[in-house]
Amino acid sequence: MSRRRLLPELSVTFGSPTGRASPFTFLAGSSSRLRTGCKRHRFSTIGCLRKAEVVSTTRLPERIVPKYLQSTRPGSSLLSLHWPRPPRNLLLVQKLHDPDVTESVIKFAKHIRSDYPDVNLVVEPRIAVLIREKLPFSIYVSDDRTNIADKIDVIATFGGDGTVLRAASLFKLHGSVPPILSFSMGTLGFLGEWKFADHKKAWREMYMSGSHLAVAQRAAVPRSDGRDDHYMKEMDDDDASLNGWDRVRGKSQGFHRATKILLRHRIKADIYDRAGEKINHRVSDELASAHKTSIAGTKEQSPSLRAINEISVHRGSHPHLAIIDIYQNGHFLTETTADGILLSTPTGSTAYSLSAGGPIVHPLVRSLLITPISPCSLSFRSLVLPLDTKVILRMSPKNRGRELDLSIDGKRCAGVSPGMEIRVEGEFVGRAGPGEEWHGGVPCAIRTEDDDPWVGGLNGLLKFNHPFGREPPSDDFVD
Repeated sequence: MSRRRLLPELSVTFGSPTGRASPFTFLAGSSSRLRTGCKRHRFSTIGCLRKAEVVSTTRLPERIVPKYLQSTRPGSSLLSLHWPRPPRNLLLVQKLHDPDVTESVIKFAKHIRSDYPDVNLVVEPRIAVLIREKLPFSIYVSDDRTNIADKIDVIATFGGDGTVLRAASLFKLHGSVPPILSFSMGTLGFLGEWKFADHKKAWREMYMSGSHLAVAQRAAVPRSDGRDDHYMKEMDDDDASLNGWDRVRGKSQGFHRATKILLRHRIKADIYDRAGEKINHRVSDELASAHKTSIAGTKEQSPSLRAINEISVHRGSHPHLAIIDIYQNGHFLTETTADGILLSTPTGSTAYSLSAGGPIVHPLVRSLLITPISPCSLSFRSLVLPLDTKVILRMSPKNRGRELDLSIDGKRCAGVSPGMEIRVEGEFVGRAGPGEEWHGGVPCAIRTEDDDPWVGGLNGLLKFNHPFGREPPSDDFVD
């Protein structure tokens, strides 16, 4: 191992179940920035790290929030990702019970540690159990002492659509989701963007995206004294950021080669009891208790529940159909008798809603879908409404006291009884004012702006308009 690759180390002791101190090693470049010897001696980096397993996320640096700029390409609705400084905290989310996926995550983690030593790898406890024995370095594990919304810069997912939903659901109580880099390793992969074979290129593009933003700004903005031969003075941490990018082998992607982002809209739900009291805090407390090491917290007293796919109310295991009154912008729309009702996003239009007979909607169409699940009527068709429409689902007294299941993106969150209401509307996505940053939504990294993944998904995965007994149409013309 060359001297250039050796990094200073820090040995910190934590209490172990046996009562003895257990050494953990941190690489220089982490938030602590402390530089001491390991047990007052110098060891090789690998030698010390083999003793380390998992470390609490409390020691991670604070989250870096990227900028999202409107694409300059004519007709494009995508955004460009620009980091103000190199991302440091990477959350890995993987599909469970798949050895091949686990091996890929281990390979990816080793690549990050080797070529991007300043990046901290974060996993959930259940993932740490799978990979910690196969990694010769420390990893961070989320726990109830730290709010991951304040720590995670970027997310990488390994699996199918369910894995992407899992990553987004970790922030169902929070209004801001880190950018998601998804590797398609599941059954369908409609939301997956990258093949794992391209993981080095994919991560490099994400990490280096907009790395020369500060340089471009300095070149474009003259000093206030009017001297054109000087650039605008930047803060010291901006210069340090450029040095952090410069340490990566190879050249920067440059200002005009930033990662393209598809900002997927979400919908949010507020739950009210029979007395009209908002009880979101009860549901969020139950969610935080059940998933205390994963769900991102928020400073809101009673945060809304957010969904990237759909919010559903279902009869569950009860033999009788659910009866739900639906209101649109305060006006009574209809009473439905069905297995349940779906309120979906455009992203969710190709999920449960599609199976229930709903339409296919492009993810950039600002809309909200109402789709019945096996209704007791042939005339109840799916509705497409503006995203800012306020929809109320009121549990009818005709349900005779039984409780229905409320689920967010396929996961049961609470039971709702007669008289209770679920108020749903689209989450605000965009700029609050001139010069403001983008808010809301789930930012998903796209491979390239030239290849529309939505069209590819329709043709390649859903076999859109594929005639029975024939091959799909080819781009090649036959004379």
